[in-house]
Amino acid sequence: MADIRPFSAYRPAPGMEGRIAALPYDVYNRQEATKEVRQNPDSFLAIDRAETGFGPEVDTYAPQVYERAAALLRDQIAQGKFVREDKPCYYLYELTMDGRSQTGIVACASIDDYSAGIIKRHENTRADKEQDRIRHVDVCDMQTGPIFLAYRSDAVLREIIGAVKKNPPACSFVSEDGIGHRVWAIMGEEHPMGEEHPMGEEHPMEEDETEAGNALQGIRQRFARMDAIYIADGHHRCASAVKVGLMRRQAHPDYTGEEEFNYFLSVLFPDEELHILDYNRIVFDLNGYTKEGFLEKISEGFQVEEAPEAPYRPKRKGQYGMYLDGAWYRLTARPHILSEDAVDGLDVSLLQDHLLGPVLGILDPKTDKRIDFVGGIRGLKELERRVQERRQLTSEKGSGGEALPAGQGTGADMAVAFSLYPTSMQELFAVADAGRLMPPKSTWFEPKLRSGLFLHSLEG
Repeated sequence: MADIRPFSAYRPAPGMEGRIAALPYDVYNRQEATKEVRQNPDSFLAIDRAETGFGPEVDTYAPQVYERAAALLRDQIAQGKFVREDKPCYYLYELTMDGRSQTGIVACASIDDYSAGIIKRHENTRADKEQDRIRHVDVCDMQTGPIFLAYRSDAVLREIIGAVKKNPPACSFVSEDGIGHRVWAIMGEEHPMGEEHPMGEEHPMEEDETEAGNALQGIRQRFARMDAIYIADGHHRCASAVKVGLMRRQAHPDYTGEEEFNYFLSVLFPDEELHILDYNRIVFDLNGYTKEGFLEKISEGFQVEEAPEAPYRPKRKGQYGMYLDGAWYRLTARPHILSEDAVDGLDVSLLQDHLLGPVLGILDPKTDKRIDFVGGIRGLKELERRVQERRQLTSEKGSGGEALPAGQGTGADMAVAFSLYPTSMQELFAVADAGRLMPPKSTWFEPKLRSGLFLHSLEG
């Protein structure tokens, strides 16, 4: 039973949403974040990445950085840039990208559900990254970045969401990257689910859901029937929020479990609406192989052929594109390396276990400096550009400034890129249900949730 409850959010004042909303804090490096804040001082990055208000002599994780974030947040609330809902609500948050929309329910999830494994993860977290967000949440006394959660699609929730979206949104704007954002507040009685919102014979409302007659209680009751919710993106933010809640429990041994610090800010999406993009790989040399020797070696585990088009995007699971020495190839995993295991059978695992590791010597992709990862949002032309850029750089270093023509590389001056078929939501669920972890950089979700549209106070 998942405990997903409404809350009284701080939200941007009407008309401020588009200026305040910002991409997640970890999308930017410090230089990029500073540039964004200079261009738009209202951007929530000024709070999420408060080091942007200091010179480079101040460490990103210095105490005064978090103190500045808290002070900025208090000031903006005092100035009326954020307004708090006067009673607990759920919210709908719709994002539209390239004509495709996904609508999530903004709510608070239970730290106990995370600890009990009802909220399931599929990635490990790093203590140093956790510590940054722990300090940010604790000092600000506010959760500012929502956790991206997923649930198996539910017919009743689909009907409730559809009914709510017939009403005008509370806010609507298009961000600079072309993503459309719309928000609705669900306070209960104004979105009836009685005669005006029939459920139909295939998924009738249960008696305890129709008694309330409103979407507010219907949403909570539907989630209470679910035995699993999944972290899609934001594992570090989630782990940090849970640890802050546990810290608050230690500081308040008389806690009841109803305090706001027992819950963390989330947006929950149905799996049928989510879109995982490919997460591609670049390796900066051939590990001592010549081009011909490399192609021969990888043919042991993969069928290698010229790609039917360039650049090549895999059409199905078990296929890969490979860009090497100015040409695209299609790789197809041979039957003897395939696996039914939830983790070993992932395309990212097959590539790692049967090519990147044993052939190219990338034994730990989390720490090896010879590999880099490129999210699918950047496109396959970015793979070509990065490979060509790397080859130009290494060729110039080794030949006194003159790059080698295509086809005359030695292997040391060649980078190779791999395009992957995207991991599916069902594969993500299977790994999480098995209590397993995916390899690093297995999923890339788009569009990204904006920070600053919903804030959750830990003080209630």
